[in-house]
Parts: sequence; C-alpha cells; structure tokens
Amino acid sequence: MANQPAKNSPEDEIDLGQLFQLIGKGFSKLFDFIAGIFKGIFHIFILGLLFIQKHFIVLVSTTIVGGILGFVLDNMKTEKFESKMVVEPNFNSVQQLYNNIGFYNDLAAAKDSFALASALKISPEEASSIRKIFVDSYTDENQKIQLFDSFIRKLDSTTVKALDYDSFMKNFNSMDARFHQISVVATDNRVAKKIQPAIIGSISANNYFKLQKRINDENLVLQDTILRKQLTEIDSLEKIYQTVLLKEAEKPMQGTNINLAENGQSQNKELALVQERETLKNRLVTLNQEKANKATILNVISDFPSRGVKQKGFLYSYKLFMPVFSVLFVLLFLLMLSLNKNLKRYKLENQN
Repeated sequence: MANQPAKNSPEDEIDLGQLFQLIGKGFSKLFDFIAGIFKGIFHIFILGLLFIQKHFIVLVSTTIVGGILGFVLDNMKTEKFESKMVVEPNFNSVQQLYNNIGFYNDLAAAKDSFALASALKISPEEASSIRKIFVDSYTDENQKIQLFDSFIRKLDSTTVKALDYDSFMKNFNSMDARFHQISVVATDNRVAKKIQPAIIGSISANNYFKLQKRINDENLVLQDTILRKQLTEIDSLEKIYQTVLLKEAEKPMQGTNINLAENGQSQNKELALVQERETLKNRLVTLNQEKANKATILNVISDFPSRGVKQKGFLYSYKLFMPVFSVLFVLLFLLMLSLNKNLKRYKLENQN
C-alpha cells in the first residue's frame, strides 16, 4: 500500500501562527524602542533650544562682556616668547635628558627661581622669567624607517621574519627617536640662549656618559688603526704582485706555450685586492662619520636662537578663553537655577 503524504495538524498551524505573531511583536517593540530614542534626543534638543531662546539676551551679553574682558587682559598680560633647540643624544643619554628637562620644568612651575637659577647657572631674575621648559621627539616618517632598518640589521634572520614595520611602530616611543626638540617659554626673549650651556653641560658632565664616550673613542681609534694597517698591507701585496708579473713578463717566451691559468689567477688576485681596498675605504668613511656623530655626548643640531619668538595666535589669547569661560559659567548658573525651581515645584506638588 503506497505511503500517503502527511497532513499538517491544526496544532502545528496554530504554533506557526503564534511564532510569526511573536516575531512581529518583537520587531515592533524594537522599532518602537529605536523611535523612542530618537524622540528623546529630539526632545532634549528642543528643550536646549528653548532654554537658549529664553536666556538669549543674557548669553549674548555674557559673550560680549567676556570678549571685552579678554581684550583688556591680553593688553595687560606679559608677553611670552618661545625658543627651540634640536639635539641628538648619544650613548643612551636620552633618558637623562628627559629627566633633567622635567626637573627644570617642575622648578619653573613651582616658581622656585633660586633653585632653577642654580641649576641653569643664570640669575634668579632670569630664572623667574621662565614659564615652561619641555622636550619632545623630533622625527618624521623617513627617520622612523631608518630607525627600523638600523634595528633589524642587528637581529638574526629568524627574528627579522617575525617582525614587521607596523609591529615596530607599535612599540615606538619618543625615547627611540634620533632627534629631540627642547622648547623654552619665557617672558625674557634672551634667557633660552643663556641656559643652553647648562642644559648641555648637565648631560656631558655625567660620569657614566663620559666613560662611555671615552671607551667609544678608544674603539674608534683602534678600528681606524686596523683599517689603515690593512690598507697598507694591501698596497704592499699589490706591489708584490706587480713585481712578480713584471719578472714573469721578462722571461723569454718558450715557443708559443702560454700559461693562461696562471695569468687568470694573477688577475683574480689583483681584482680581489682592488675590491678589498674599496671595502676598507668605505669602512673608513663610515668610521669617520661615526667619529663626527659621537664627538660629543649631546650633539646640538640647531641652537637656541639669540632671541625667542613671540607666542601668537588666537588659541593663546584671553579673547578666546574669557568668552567661552564666561558663557559656560553662566550656563551652569542658569541650569542650577532652573533645577532648583523644578525641585521646589516637585516638592510643592507632592505635599499637596
């Protein structure tokens, strides 16, 4: 007897209908919830506009008064000047540089002009003119790529495969940069130039860095001596090869018998000597560059200017700060009054 197709029971049809109804109600509640959020945001926005409309004259008057007050304060305030110096720390002295600059800035912030004057070897009056002194890294994308290239050259091939430029940059910080910029903000436009020797001297006088520099100088001299000795030996070998070739050429030719193998070996040896000489010369050039770069513990790439540059710009003026501060203060005051009024109304309604 053939199998007849199963028929859906009324119970199954009821269950499916209820399921679709539940899904429909779920979507409806979700849309109502989203619509409620947008309605709430719109309601708050309208309340804010109504609040501003109600107190518009007060807010505009506050802005005008704040602008006038900021203009007066800008004319009364002491002018500030900014000076910048770019340095290149050697022998891992960058941490000491940041520590020293941070110490000077703490003294300036605390207005301890006598301690700051002693540290920077200037007069207390000049030290009191310093408002801020800070240091940050001075680098660009090309310098970061050079640092990455220099870093991977020191690693083995296995480690290099597991490291890429993005991973290197994630761990890059201001201490890793080659150059660093020291900035001084002061009311005296000449004080930055006067404190430059003290800043450099505070790093150069460190015994650890002095020891590192002395050992590095000795190593560079030793490498230079070895390279020059190798060049002299190559010149001597080349002269010997030339002498041997001349003597070989002076021998009488025996028939047409020519030893091509010996001539080829002599040419290869001379070529190898020429290549080795070029390699040694390149190493000497690199060594001389390192001598120049490591001549001091702290290389000054760009000095402080003889006069600082006056700080300009709307962001540094009271004409921006005072109107914004005044309006925010008045807004907070008006909101507190409105809140207090609503609380009193709520209290009276509950009492009744």
